[in-house]
Amino acid sequence: MTTPDTTTLLAQLRAVLDLTNTEIQIAETRVAQARTDAVRTELTQNAVNGRERAEAIESAIRDLGGFPDFIGPFLGRAAAAVKALTEQAQPFDEALLGDLALEGQLLDRSRYVKALAVAAKQPEVESLANRLIIAHSATVDWLTTVLAEDALGGPAALRRTPLQILTGLTVRVANWPVISSVRGIDRALDALRNSRPVVDQLVSRGAHAGEVAVKAAQASRDAALETAERVARREGADGAADALHSLRSATGVLSPEELPIANYDELNLNDAVSAVKDLDDPADIRAIVAYEEANKNRQRLVSAAQTRVAAIAQEIVGID
Repeated sequence: MTTPDTTTLLAQLRAVLDLTNTEIQIAETRVAQARTDAVRTELTQNAVNGRERAEAIESAIRDLGGFPDFIGPFLGRAAAAVKALTEQAQPFDEALLGDLALEGQLLDRSRYVKALAVAAKQPEVESLANRLIIAHSATVDWLTTVLAEDALGGPAALRRTPLQILTGLTVRVANWPVISSVRGIDRALDALRNSRPVVDQLVSRGAHAGEVAVKAAQASRDAALETAERVARREGADGAADALHSLRSATGVLSPEELPIANYDELNLNDAVSAVKDLDDPADIRAIVAYEEANKNRQRLVSAAQTRVAAIAQEIVGID
Protein backbone atom coordinates (compact mmCIF):
# COMPACT_ATOMS: atom_id res chain seq x y z
CA MET A 1 0.00 0.00 0.00
CA THR A 2 1.41 3.35 -0.98
CA THR A 3 2.01 6.00 1.66
CA PRO A 4 0.25 9.36 1.39
CA ASP A 5 3.43 11.28 0.59
CA THR A 6 4.10 9.24 -2.55
CA THR A 7 0.58 9.09 -3.98
CA THR A 8 0.97 12.26 -6.05
CA LEU A 9 4.48 11.24 -7.04
CA LEU A 10 3.21 7.91 -8.37
CA ALA A 11 0.41 9.63 -10.29
CA GLN A 12 2.89 11.99 -11.94
CA LEU A 13 5.29 9.18 -12.81
CA ARG A 14 2.46 7.32 -14.51
CA ALA A 15 1.53 10.48 -16.43
CA VAL A 16 5.15 10.95 -17.54
CA LEU A 17 5.30 7.30 -18.57
CA ASP A 18 2.20 7.66 -20.78
CA LEU A 19 3.63 10.78 -22.42
CA THR A 20 6.98 9.06 -22.90
CA ASN A 21 5.32 6.20 -24.75
CA THR A 22 3.74 8.75 -27.09
CA GLU A 23 7.10 10.50 -27.48
CA ILE A 24 8.75 7.21 -28.52
CA GLN A 25 6.23 6.57 -31.27
CA ILE A 26 6.47 10.13 -32.56
CA ALA A 27 10.26 9.90 -32.70
CA GLU A 28 9.88 6.82 -34.89
CA THR A 29 7.42 8.56 -37.23
CA ARG A 30 9.87 11.48 -37.58
CA VAL A 31 12.60 9.18 -38.91
CA ALA A 32 10.96 9.23 -42.35
CA GLN A 33 11.22 13.03 -42.39
CA ALA A 34 14.94 13.16 -41.61
CA ARG A 35 16.92 15.11 -44.20
CA THR A 36 20.23 13.34 -43.63
CA ASP A 37 21.48 9.98 -42.41
CA ALA A 38 22.93 11.70 -39.33
CA VAL A 39 19.54 13.12 -38.35
CA ARG A 40 17.89 9.77 -39.12
CA THR A 41 20.35 8.04 -36.81
CA GLU A 42 19.78 10.65 -34.11
CA LEU A 43 16.00 10.22 -34.25
CA THR A 44 16.33 6.45 -34.14
CA GLN A 45 18.56 6.77 -31.10
CA ASN A 46 16.05 9.16 -29.52
CA ALA A 47 13.42 6.42 -29.72
CA VAL A 48 15.86 3.96 -28.09
CA ASN A 49 16.65 6.48 -25.36
CA GLY A 50 12.94 7.01 -24.83
CA ARG A 51 12.41 3.31 -24.25
CA GLU A 52 15.24 3.31 -21.72
CA ARG A 53 13.63 6.23 -19.90
CA ALA A 54 10.27 4.43 -19.97
CA GLU A 55 11.86 1.36 -18.39
CA ALA A 56 13.48 3.51 -15.71
CA ILE A 57 10.14 5.18 -14.94
CA GLU A 58 8.42 1.79 -14.70
CA SER A 59 11.12 0.63 -12.29
CA ALA A 60 10.66 3.74 -10.15
CA ILE A 61 6.92 3.14 -10.00
CA ARG A 62 7.48 -0.43 -8.84
CA ASP A 63 10.04 0.67 -6.24
CA LEU A 64 7.44 3.01 -4.79
CA GLY A 65 5.00 0.13 -4.46
CA GLY A 66 2.92 0.98 -7.48
CA PHE A 67 2.20 -0.79 -10.73
CA PRO A 68 2.95 0.57 -14.21
CA ASP A 69 0.03 1.08 -16.52
CA PHE A 70 0.61 -1.76 -18.97
CA ILE A 71 -1.88 -0.33 -21.41
CA GLY A 72 0.20 2.86 -21.56
CA PRO A 73 2.43 1.77 -24.45
CA PHE A 74 -0.63 0.84 -26.52
CA LEU A 75 -2.24 4.19 -25.75
CA GLY A 76 1.03 5.88 -26.62
CA ARG A 77 1.10 4.20 -30.00
CA ALA A 78 -2.53 5.10 -30.58
CA ALA A 79 -1.96 8.74 -29.62
CA ALA A 80 1.10 8.96 -31.86
CA ALA A 81 -0.78 7.33 -34.75
CA VAL A 82 -3.64 9.81 -34.41
CA LYS A 83 -1.17 12.70 -34.21
CA ALA A 84 0.74 11.48 -37.27
CA LEU A 85 -2.49 11.16 -39.26
CA THR A 86 -3.84 14.52 -38.12
CA GLU A 87 -0.66 16.47 -38.72
CA GLN A 88 -0.57 15.41 -42.37
CA ALA A 89 -3.33 17.96 -42.86
CA GLN A 90 -1.38 20.60 -40.93
CA PRO A 91 1.34 23.00 -42.03
CA PHE A 92 4.78 21.67 -41.12
CA ASP A 93 5.36 24.26 -38.41
CA GLU A 94 2.10 23.36 -36.67
CA ALA A 95 3.14 19.69 -36.55
CA LEU A 96 6.47 20.66 -34.99
CA LEU A 97 4.75 22.97 -32.51
CA GLY A 98 2.67 19.98 -31.44
CA ASP A 99 5.88 18.04 -30.80
CA LEU A 100 7.24 20.99 -28.88
CA ALA A 101 4.11 21.16 -26.72
CA LEU A 102 4.49 17.47 -25.86
CA GLU A 103 8.15 17.92 -24.90
CA GLY A 104 7.28 21.03 -22.90
CA GLN A 105 4.72 19.08 -20.91
CA LEU A 106 7.23 16.28 -20.31
CA LEU A 107 9.80 18.83 -19.13
CA ASP A 108 7.35 20.56 -16.79
CA ARG A 109 6.12 17.28 -15.31
CA SER A 110 9.70 16.06 -14.85
CA ARG A 111 10.49 19.18 -12.84
CA TYR A 112 7.38 18.60 -10.78
CA VAL A 113 8.41 14.97 -10.22
CA LYS A 114 11.77 16.19 -8.94
CA ALA A 115 10.11 18.50 -6.44
CA LEU A 116 7.78 15.71 -5.30
CA ALA A 117 10.73 13.31 -4.97
CA VAL A 118 12.66 15.77 -2.83
CA ALA A 119 9.62 16.28 -0.60
CA ALA A 120 9.12 12.50 -0.31
CA LYS A 121 12.83 11.92 0.34
CA GLN A 122 13.23 9.65 -2.68
CA PRO A 123 16.78 10.35 -3.96
CA GLU A 124 16.66 7.71 -6.68
CA VAL A 125 13.51 9.22 -8.16
CA GLU A 126 15.08 12.65 -7.85
CA SER A 127 18.06 11.36 -9.84
CA LEU A 128 15.69 9.96 -12.48
CA ALA A 129 13.88 13.30 -12.64
CA ASN A 130 17.19 15.09 -13.25
CA ARG A 131 17.88 12.68 -16.12
CA LEU A 132 14.46 13.39 -17.60
CA ILE A 133 14.90 17.16 -17.24
CA ILE A 134 18.22 17.05 -19.11
CA ALA A 135 16.79 14.88 -21.91
CA HIS A 136 13.63 16.91 -22.46
CA SER A 137 15.45 20.25 -22.21
CA ALA A 138 17.73 19.10 -25.01
CA THR A 139 14.76 17.99 -27.14
CA VAL A 140 12.96 21.30 -26.56
CA ASP A 141 16.07 23.15 -27.74
CA TRP A 142 16.38 20.86 -30.78
CA LEU A 143 12.76 21.33 -31.83
CA THR A 144 13.03 25.10 -31.29
CA THR A 145 16.07 25.07 -33.56
CA VAL A 146 14.28 23.04 -36.25
CA LEU A 147 11.38 25.51 -36.20
CA ALA A 148 13.83 28.41 -36.56
CA GLU A 149 15.58 26.59 -39.43
CA ASP A 150 12.23 26.21 -41.17
CA ALA A 151 11.43 29.89 -40.57
CA LEU A 152 14.77 30.83 -42.14
CA GLY A 153 13.97 28.74 -45.19
CA GLY A 154 16.05 25.71 -44.25
CA PRO A 155 17.58 23.35 -44.92
CA ALA A 156 15.94 22.07 -41.76
CA ALA A 157 16.84 18.78 -40.08
CA LEU A 158 13.33 17.52 -40.92
CA ARG A 159 11.47 17.80 -44.19
CA ARG A 160 7.75 18.12 -44.90
CA THR A 161 5.98 14.99 -46.03
CA PRO A 162 4.51 15.11 -49.55
CA LEU A 163 1.02 15.34 -48.08
CA GLN A 164 2.00 18.30 -45.89
CA ILE A 165 3.43 20.04 -48.96
CA LEU A 166 0.25 19.33 -50.92
CA THR A 167 -1.97 20.53 -48.07
CA GLY A 168 -0.09 23.78 -47.74
CA LEU A 169 -0.19 24.22 -51.50
CA THR A 170 -3.94 23.63 -51.66
CA VAL A 171 -4.61 26.25 -48.99
CA ARG A 172 -2.46 28.81 -50.76
CA VAL A 173 -3.88 28.13 -54.22
CA ALA A 174 -7.41 28.47 -52.80
CA ASN A 175 -6.45 31.91 -51.52
CA TRP A 176 -4.69 32.92 -54.72
CA PRO A 177 -7.37 35.44 -55.90
CA VAL A 178 -6.62 37.70 -52.91
CA ILE A 179 -2.95 37.95 -53.90
CA SER A 180 -2.72 41.17 -55.87
CA SER A 181 0.70 42.61 -55.25
CA VAL A 182 4.17 41.62 -56.33
CA ARG A 183 5.01 41.10 -52.68
CA GLY A 184 2.06 38.75 -52.35
CA ILE A 185 3.20 36.81 -55.39
CA ASP A 186 6.68 36.55 -53.92
CA ARG A 187 5.34 35.11 -50.66
CA ALA A 188 3.16 32.61 -52.51
CA LEU A 189 5.97 31.44 -54.77
CA ASP A 190 8.25 31.02 -51.79
CA ALA A 191 5.60 28.88 -50.08
CA LEU A 192 5.56 26.61 -53.13
CA ARG A 193 9.32 26.20 -53.39
CA ASN A 194 9.43 22.69 -51.90
CA SER A 195 7.05 21.15 -54.42
CA ARG A 196 8.52 20.55 -57.86
CA PRO A 197 5.26 19.27 -59.40
CA VAL A 198 3.62 22.67 -58.92
CA VAL A 199 5.90 24.44 -61.39
CA ASP A 200 3.46 24.01 -64.26
CA GLN A 201 0.76 25.59 -62.10
CA LEU A 202 3.13 28.36 -61.10
CA VAL A 203 3.83 29.54 -64.64
CA SER A 204 0.10 29.56 -65.45
CA ARG A 205 -0.85 31.79 -62.52
CA GLY A 206 0.02 35.21 -61.21
CA ALA A 207 -0.53 38.82 -62.17
CA HIS A 208 2.22 40.21 -64.36
CA ALA A 209 3.68 36.72 -64.79
CA GLY A 210 0.64 35.71 -66.86
CA GLU A 211 2.28 36.60 -70.17
CA VAL A 212 5.41 34.75 -69.06
CA ALA A 213 3.38 31.56 -68.70
CA VAL A 214 2.26 31.67 -72.33
CA LYS A 215 5.86 31.75 -73.52
CA ALA A 216 7.18 29.16 -71.07
CA ALA A 217 4.39 26.58 -70.74
CA GLN A 218 5.55 24.47 -73.68
CA ALA A 219 9.12 24.15 -72.38
CA SER A 220 10.38 21.66 -69.82
CA ARG A 221 9.95 22.47 -66.14
CA ASP A 222 13.46 23.72 -65.57
CA ALA A 223 13.69 25.58 -68.86
CA ALA A 224 10.25 27.07 -68.22
CA LEU A 225 11.37 28.55 -64.93
CA GLU A 226 14.53 30.00 -66.44
CA THR A 227 12.62 31.41 -69.39
CA ALA A 228 9.91 32.83 -67.13
CA GLU A 229 12.48 34.60 -64.98
CA ARG A 230 14.31 36.04 -67.98
CA VAL A 231 11.13 37.28 -69.68
CA ALA A 232 9.72 38.72 -66.47
CA ARG A 233 12.91 40.66 -65.84
CA ARG A 234 13.02 41.89 -69.45
CA GLU A 235 9.46 43.17 -69.11
CA GLY A 236 10.31 45.03 -65.94
CA ALA A 237 8.55 42.70 -63.50
CA ASP A 238 11.55 42.52 -61.19
CA GLY A 239 9.51 41.36 -58.20
CA ALA A 240 8.07 38.42 -60.10
CA ALA A 241 11.49 37.67 -61.60
CA ASP A 242 13.07 37.63 -58.16
CA ALA A 243 10.34 35.30 -56.91
CA LEU A 244 10.92 32.96 -59.85
CA HIS A 245 14.64 33.02 -59.18
CA SER A 246 13.97 32.11 -55.53
CA LEU A 247 11.86 29.17 -56.67
CA ARG A 248 14.57 28.02 -59.10
CA SER A 249 17.07 28.27 -56.28
CA ALA A 250 14.91 26.33 -53.82
CA THR A 251 14.20 23.54 -56.31
CA GLY A 252 17.86 23.08 -57.25
CA VAL A 253 17.64 24.12 -60.90
CA LEU A 254 20.11 27.01 -60.85
CA SER A 255 23.05 26.72 -63.18
CA PRO A 256 26.45 26.24 -61.48
CA GLU A 257 27.36 29.82 -62.40
CA GLU A 258 24.39 31.14 -60.41
CA LEU A 259 25.34 29.41 -57.15
CA PRO A 260 26.58 31.51 -54.21
CA ILE A 261 29.86 29.54 -54.09
CA ALA A 262 32.19 30.23 -57.01
CA ASN A 263 33.24 27.22 -59.08
CA TYR A 264 31.13 24.97 -56.85
CA ASP A 265 31.02 22.06 -59.30
CA GLU A 266 34.81 22.02 -59.45
CA LEU A 267 35.32 21.77 -55.67
CA ASN A 268 36.08 18.45 -54.02
CA LEU A 269 33.94 17.39 -51.09
CA ASN A 270 36.23 18.78 -48.37
CA ASP A 271 36.52 22.16 -50.08
CA ALA A 272 32.78 22.31 -50.73
CA VAL A 273 32.02 21.55 -47.07
CA SER A 274 34.47 24.23 -45.96
CA ALA A 275 32.88 26.77 -48.32
CA VAL A 276 29.37 26.00 -47.06
CA LYS A 277 30.50 26.57 -43.48
CA ASP A 278 31.54 30.10 -44.46
CA LEU A 279 28.08 31.04 -45.75
CA ASP A 280 26.00 33.38 -43.55
CA ASP A 281 22.77 33.76 -45.53
CA PRO A 282 20.29 30.86 -45.07
CA ALA A 283 18.99 31.51 -48.59
CA ASP A 284 22.47 30.88 -50.00
CA ILE A 285 22.80 27.68 -47.97
CA ARG A 286 19.36 26.57 -49.13
CA ALA A 287 20.39 27.14 -52.75
CA ILE A 288 23.48 24.97 -52.32
CA VAL A 289 21.54 22.17 -50.62
CA ALA A 290 18.79 22.19 -53.25
CA TYR A 291 21.39 22.03 -56.02
CA GLU A 292 23.33 19.31 -54.21
CA GLU A 293 20.25 17.17 -53.56
CA ALA A 294 19.18 17.52 -57.19
CA ASN A 295 22.60 16.55 -58.51
CA LYS A 296 25.41 14.87 -56.55
CA ASN A 297 23.42 14.44 -53.31
CA ARG A 298 26.45 14.02 -51.05
CA GLN A 299 25.15 13.40 -47.53
CA ARG A 300 28.18 14.88 -45.81
CA LEU A 301 27.75 18.15 -47.68
CA VAL A 302 24.02 18.30 -46.91
CA SER A 303 24.72 17.54 -43.24
CA ALA A 304 27.30 20.31 -43.06
CA ALA A 305 24.85 22.77 -44.60
CA GLN A 306 22.08 21.75 -42.21
CA THR A 307 24.49 22.13 -39.28
CA ARG A 308 25.42 25.62 -40.47
CA VAL A 309 21.76 26.68 -40.67
CA ALA A 310 21.16 25.15 -37.24
CA ALA A 311 23.96 27.31 -35.81
CA ILE A 312 22.42 30.43 -37.35
CA ALA A 313 18.96 29.42 -36.05
CA GLN A 314 20.29 28.77 -32.53
CA GLU A 315 21.89 32.20 -32.47
CA ILE A 316 18.60 33.81 -33.47
CA VAL A 317 16.50 32.00 -30.84
CA GLY A 318 19.16 32.35 -28.15
CA ILE A 319 20.13 28.69 -27.68
CA ASP A 320 23.74 28.17 -26.57
